[in-house]
Amino acid sequence: MIKAIVFDFDGLILDTETHEYEVLQEIFQEHGSDLPMQVWGKVIGTSSDFNPYQYLEEQIGKTLVHEDLAALRKEKFAKRMETEGPRPGVEAYLLAAQDLGLKIGLASSSSYQWVSTYLKSLNLFDYFECIRTSDDVEKVKPDPALYIKAAECLGLKSEECLAFEDSANGALAAKRAGMFCTIVPNSVTAHMEFAEIDHRLESMAEMELAEVIRKIELNR
Repeated sequence: MIKAIVFDFDGLILDTETHEYEVLQEIFQEHGSDLPMQVWGKVIGTSSDFNPYQYLEEQIGKTLVHEDLAALRKEKFAKRMETEGPRPGVEAYLLAAQDLGLKIGLASSSSYQWVSTYLKSLNLFDYFECIRTSDDVEKVKPDPALYIKAAECLGLKSEECLAFEDSANGALAAKRAGMFCTIVPNSVTAHMEFAEIDHRLESMAEMELAEVIRKIELNR
């Protein structure tokens, strides 16, 4: 029986991932190059030593000032995020989880400061009983540690939790932890190849949380 939902953050609650990719793509195109999704997609939902500025240099055969590119990236991203709200259906799911008596957790490969700052600005922070981030583990997704710690924090077994993810790395982490997993890809992750999952939604607005849980529990 599912007793909790555990949300990812980036790309699922707030679509930072699409904006991050589009900002980098703008910078690449300004230099006459391109950042293929098959390259950038490996970074989504995890941590990586991939350096987009170094990759850009390799593509154009020219040395660039990384600090200037990073500052431009930060400026462009911040401007985009000023008007960005939660993805459709997110708050409805959080309210529904409360009504259903479910515990609510979050597991993110980003830092606590990053996640909590955005959650507070979106007025969503207080929904979460437990938040586990990269600050809490040695390895982030696709390693299962984040989801295992989130379940422990909620006082539940992993198999009693339903994770919501948007990326292949995140979904793999949830399933490795022993959780059920529903994916809700965004425009950047929609074409990723996902391994084992329990359900897929294009948007949380398309199906009520209770119905998603019902379908998963019937099929397990």
